[in-house]
Amino acid sequence: MSILSAPHFHNEAAAIARLEAIVWPKGPHCPRCGGFDRITLVKGGRAGLRRCGPCRREFTVTVGTIFERSHVKLHKWFQAAHLMASSKKGISAHQLHRTLKVTYKTAWFMEHRLREAMRELHPTRPLGGEGKAVEYDETYIGGKERNKHRNKRHGVGGGFGKEIAFSLVERGGSVRSHHVPSVSADTLRPILQAQINAASKVMSDDGDVEEQGAPT
Repeated sequence: MSILSAPHFHNEAAAIARLEAIVWPKGPHCPRCGGFDRITLVKGGRAGLRRCGPCRREFTVTVGTIFERSHVKLHKWFQAAHLMASSKKGISAHQLHRTLKVTYKTAWFMEHRLREAMRELHPTRPLGGEGKAVEYDETYIGGKERNKHRNKRHGVGGGFGKEIAFSLVERGGSVRSHHVPSVSADTLRPILQAQINAASKVMSDDGDVEEQGAPT
């Protein structure tokens, strides 16, 4: 049975219950005062709406999450998150808009918010380590020059004016990407030295294996 057949991917009440179980493992509590007492469902209110007795604030489980203030149904958010996390080659906003039957603008917004939620805010350890391999590569992102307005065209340099993303991938582990101004030793070496454990086996995009440790 496909995981997408689970109720919280198709039923809004089930989706809300699923998120409540994740966010409130000890039961619902007020995001304003933090209280657990006298939390009641609001009769006739929108699905999942609750009221805190002591401070009288009304809230749902989405407060403080990436779903807060979104008009998109929660079960569609769950579908989008699953599709993005399970697709080996990624999923475009166009494909998401067709699959979820939402507008392209909504699909684009959902993808960006989910990616931001997945971002590692404060990486505390270098990638790799003893017996581990880290690969690195760069790619050029942006539209074709001929499709840009004349005064926006560059036509010079690597990627013909596109933005450069430089990524490090720990096999079986994390991925970290950096926006860099150019592909050069002066630009990339500091990233490699700061982000890769010195005991790692480092591999370039063409499969060449560097000596143990980040390139110097």
